[in-house]
Amino acid sequence: MQQRRTAGVAGRGQASPGLRRSTVSAERAAARIVVRKYGGQRRAVIQILQDLQERLRWLAPETLEAVALELKMPPAHVTSVATFYKSFSLAPRGRHICTVCMGTACHVRGGATVLEHFERKLGLRAGQTSPDREVTLERVNCLGACALAPLAVIDGRYHGQMNESKADKVLQPILRAGGPAPDAGSGPEDGEAL
Repeated sequence: MQQRRTAGVAGRGQASPGLRRSTVSAERAAARIVVRKYGGQRRAVIQILQDLQERLRWLAPETLEAVALELKMPPAHVTSVATFYKSFSLAPRGRHICTVCMGTACHVRGGATVLEHFERKLGLRAGQTSPDREVTLERVNCLGACALAPLAVIDGRYHGQMNESKADKVLQPILRAGGPAPDAGSGPEDGEAL
């Protein structure tokens, strides 16, 4: 009877013994640091996941499990939060994130042509990450900067009035070895206003 009770506890937010052994991982260490930043408060689960995704570039199953363990909540709850919000990535993402807007304004101003050019230059289809995890190409429905259409965001930096020659220019550092890190610049390019 004692074994059943222990197994029942594992089903209510505690890791199974096999998973508990793997919690001395980088994911668990990162989760512990971020959860402490938010005072271990369960209501901060979204912010915790956002911080971890920023740090790790994606939310691996082990990361979700580590958050659940640190917050002492059911893993299913943490997973449901991560799968509900589209902004969370449950698949590996590249060091460089290239996002092409396909909202109405961007679409009518040539967004499809821009996306196709990015796909050709990067050798990826929208939604894919390169095998070496250097680059992820994303397609989004709207970036909320329609005046800059067509728009692409490279490593957090907005590039408006995008065309093939501008795409070549902004992709050049990524395509050659030793390109900029994801935090290399943020905000509009060349004085373009958002």
